[in-house]
Amino acid sequence: MRKTRIAALGIVGAVAVVALLQLPASPFSRQEHPERPVAQTSTQPKKAASPKSTPTGKAPEPETPAEPGVPAESKTLGVPASPQSNSAPGQGDPGVTYPVRGTVDFTTLPGNPATIGRAGKLFTFQIQIEGGIKGIDQAAFASFVRETYGAPEGWASAGKYRFRQVGPGQAADFKLMLVTPATRDTYCGGGFDQYTSCRIGERVVLNVARWAKGVPNYGASLTTYRQYMINHETGHRLGNAHELCPGPGQPAPVMQQQTLGLHGCTAYPWPYRNGQRYEGQLGKYDDPTPSN
Repeated sequence: MRKTRIAALGIVGAVAVVALLQLPASPFSRQEHPERPVAQTSTQPKKAASPKSTPTGKAPEPETPAEPGVPAESKTLGVPASPQSNSAPGQGDPGVTYPVRGTVDFTTLPGNPATIGRAGKLFTFQIQIEGGIKGIDQAAFASFVRETYGAPEGWASAGKYRFRQVGPGQAADFKLMLVTPATRDTYCGGGFDQYTSCRIGERVVLNVARWAKGVPNYGASLTTYRQYMINHETGHRLGNAHELCPGPGQPAPVMQQQTLGLHGCTAYPWPYRNGQRYEGQLGKYDDPTPSN
């Protein structure tokens, strides 16, 4: 009898072990809950009427009217991960704050010795930020600009242009300036605007309101819009005029006034696509300028 009881207990134990082995994995196991990728954060950034006189005496090139070596240290930078915001479409960057008008004094950021691009005409540029703008990581902002120029579809990607950031007191072919909305009007002219960015003379003027907020109905992230506004206004400095949407559903050319409307195109921030210069027909739309 004792042997029979022991045998029975052995059978029950074996059944229990089998049952335990068949239980599902814990809902908190590593397999059920793999580690999530860490979200990346970053920095980043209207339509003027007819050109007026400006502080430089030159006509502006806003998002409305637009006129059309073997360096050993050269390197082409990769696609940037924005240093301020990867906000989803329709979201701004609350970390960037600014008054309507800043001090109209500018901090010129330190230069960087790397030449962006492998060949082509060299453009030196300074980066300046107006006093009163808060929440900008200056080093990250400068890195984002350089990486935008050097991205695989950026202005430096095709061997036509090279860029190098220079510091205070150094000669520059243009200044890329982050300014407050009212200061934008001072430099760009064209009446009350405070919405768009522009290029005037040797100034590439980025409106911090667009850098912080983007534009409604853009259909892409704030990072993408910031890449667009840098490339669009720099495109004017390189001699490019405004262009039209090639057709519904197609990417918008970088020289289209994407700030004011896409006209059936989809947001696209780059001057090149699939290794080729991506362009639309010359022209501009009569879009109204929104208010901030």
